Formats: sequence, C-alpha cells, structure tokens
Amino acid sequence: QPIQYGNQIVLKQAHLGCWEIYFLYPSLKVDKHSLRAEKFSLIFSSTESKSSTDASVESTVSGGYKGWGFHANFSVTGKVATHKENTRKTDNSAKYDVSVKATQLPATEGMLKLSDYLQEMMEPSLIEFNLNHLDKTTPLDIRYTKEVKNIISKKIDEKDFDVVSNPEFLREGSAIGDFMRPDRVVIGCDNKKSEDIMRELYRPLYLLETPIVSTTIESAEIIKYASNSFLATKISFINQVADLCEKVGADVQDVARGMGIDKRIGNKFLHAGPGYGGSCFPKDVKAFIKTAQKHDVDLSILSSVDAFNEKRVSKITSNFFSRANLIKGDQVSLLGLSFKPNTDDVRDSTSLKIAKLLQDKGVVVKSYDPEAMDNAKKENTELQLCDSAYEACEDTKAIIIGTEWNEFRALDFLKIRGSSKNLVIFDLRNIYNAKEITDLGFQYFGTGK
Repeated sequence: QPIQYGNQIVLKQAHLGCWEIYFLYPSLKVDKHSLRAEKFSLIFSSTESKSSTDASVESTVSGGYKGWGFHANFSVTGKVATHKENTRKTDNSAKYDVSVKATQLPATEGMLKLSDYLQEMMEPSLIEFNLNHLDKTTPLDIRYTKEVKNIISKKIDEKDFDVVSNPEFLREGSAIGDFMRPDRVVIGCDNKKSEDIMRELYRPLYLLETPIVSTTIESAEIIKYASNSFLATKISFINQVADLCEKVGADVQDVARGMGIDKRIGNKFLHAGPGYGGSCFPKDVKAFIKTAQKHDVDLSILSSVDAFNEKRVSKITSNFFSRANLIKGDQVSLLGLSFKPNTDDVRDSTSLKIAKLLQDKGVVVKSYDPEAMDNAKKENTELQLCDSAYEACEDTKAIIIGTEWNEFRALDFLKIRGSSKNLVIFDLRNIYNAKEITDLGFQYFGTGK
C-alpha cells in the first residue's frame, strides 16, 4: 500500500531529480499508530515515466495534473546500524519493504515554489501525506530541503525523522538497467543512521562494486544538477563544432571520434544533432542557472548552452527552406517524433519543434514514429501521422530524420525513390553515409558535414 498508518518511511522526490527520504523511526507514535521495530515501509519517488519502465503502469491524477506512475516492491533485510545516546548498536531484525511510486508534475523555469510543494503536505497531519500532491519530480531550490526539515521538526521531534537526498541517474529507454547497474549511488544526508539505512537498501549492488558516494544533502543535489548540465554542455559544444565543420569542410563525426579517444574527454555525448530535449536536460539546465542567480553566482557558460540550444532548431529549420527550396503547400516527411529513440516521450522534442516551425510556414508535415505518435498528436494535432516510414515518404519533397530509431537506419531508398522524385535528405542524426545516398540520386545533408 502506498499509504499506511503503521510504521513507514516516506521517500518523495522533491527537487533536482533527487529522492527526499523521510524516516519515521520505530519509537515514534502518532495518532495512536505505533511504528514497530521489526518492519518499516518505504515510499520511493522517482522520475520514471510510462515509456521508461517495464513495470505495471497506471494513470494517476494529482493536484489537477495527470501524470504516469508505476509501483514496484522490494524487500531489504539485514543488519542496520542505529544510534542512541552516542552509542552504536545493530538491529538484526530490521526489515524494509520498499514501494516505488513515480509521478510527473509541471514547473516554471525548471523550478517549483516551496509554497506549492508544501501546500498539501502538512494537512490534515504529517502522517497522512497525500503522495499524489507530494511526489514532485521537478527540482526545487537547493535550500528547500532544510526548510522542509525545519517545518516538519515543528510537528515531530528531530530525533524521530530525517531527510535524505538520493539523486537518480536513470535514462529513458534504459532505466531498468541503469537502476540495477548504476555508475554510482549518491546519498546525501546529515545523519549516520539514515546513511546506514540507505547503504543497506543498496546492499545488493555491492556485488557489482557500485561506488556509493556519501555526502551532504546540498552536495548530493548539486551532483545531480551539475551532471546533467555538464552533459548538456557537451552536446551544445559538439553542435557548435558541427556548425564550424560545415563552414570549413570538416566532418564532425571524425572530429568527435578524434576527441573522444582522449580519456580525459570521452566519446559519450559527442554526437552532433538538432540539440538536446526531453524531460531532464532542458529543465535541469534552466533550474541550475536559476539557482545560481539566486545565490549571485555567474553560470554564464550554462546560460550560453541554454540560449544556443533554444535557437538551434530555428536555424536548422531555416536551412530546410533554403536547401530544399520549400514553399507553402509543399509536403515533407519527418521520421522520428520522440526526443530520443526507445521512448514515446515527446517532451521538448526537437522534432516537434521543427514540425511546428514548418507548419507555421505553410508546409505539410507527414510523420512516422515507432512509439511516440499518440503523444505527438496530443501536442500537435496538425501532424499527418502515417502507418510506416515508407508511407510517410510518399509524394514528398524532403525527408528529415529527426530521431535515430534503429528502424530508420536501414531504409530502402530505392523503394522511396520510386514514390518521390528529386528528394532532399536531411539526416539530422548522421546515421547514413553521404556517398551512398548521393549515389542513389538524392541530395544529402548531414549535421556538421
């Protein structure tokens, strides 16, 4: 059960893509409901979406907003260190049942107001958390964690609860693998007992020698922000390099390969394209900038990253008109609508932004995506959705490869050539060899080539 009146530990995602964890220790008694030492319940909150997990999915309504959630159960047993009067002992009977719940709520500039966050939390009592309102997956200001703890401490003695920040680093499309085989586990807390409980929770990962980073709450939250912002910066950097490559006749794929061999740089996130999108990078970059501004810190490098990414789609779309001589009434094919492959998530999708800019100029957009068409239709009702990539490419003037689905990596262009003449191919993800396409009689434009 997501909500219990008995013994419970509440974990809720509040900010920075982190889990905030509220421990109600065995000694606490509230409203005649006692917490028993032999068993706790935990409620996890994560940024999982419908498309990024194989767990059972249900539609939930929270605070007037509709989101996707899932539940999964885990059990953790073993020795957990506890503390009392500066002495350390081990509770051999401790057992923790974990229930995972995920929701998604909107925010402005990547941030939620503390007042919104706390609106439903304290009523009618602290124990009766309404998790549908509480499980905010969007970043809050870093200072809010301590503020929330201070508010709770007015109703519950600080020795009976704690707040822990546990960032998640799950990628859509591979979230289960990332959860089971993470690069690291970050635990931010100010209480050794809570740290021990979290280490016990993640104990199965010890067999994989997963690094566990124990730090302060503030540092854990910055780790999450800084990680996503750095990856977004790598994407914008290689996209700017791609623009230079086009001007001087270089190939950005060769450049990225030569850079990525250097272990100090690495080859991840050095793939030129239309820019980053999705539910994390745009939001986290903006939130990190906003947080820095509140503390009078200059993160101008990220401001440049954000501004460049916002303008990139418009610049790319302008190239379509000049290179394919597009005019009002022309049809173009857009292959891929999700912001990345292996998900149906279209939040901040560069493909949908491109489609809207084309439509604003009177161009008809025929589109196909293996998974994301239902969600895309909700965002853009003017899209002409097709049953296959080949149907989308019939009687069209240009083909835009917007998402690098495997299905698009081996298209039969001889078949496509039979239904459309004088085609221009815009390969935004560089999944094809330019010479092979031009030898078939098409014009080909990659990114950074």
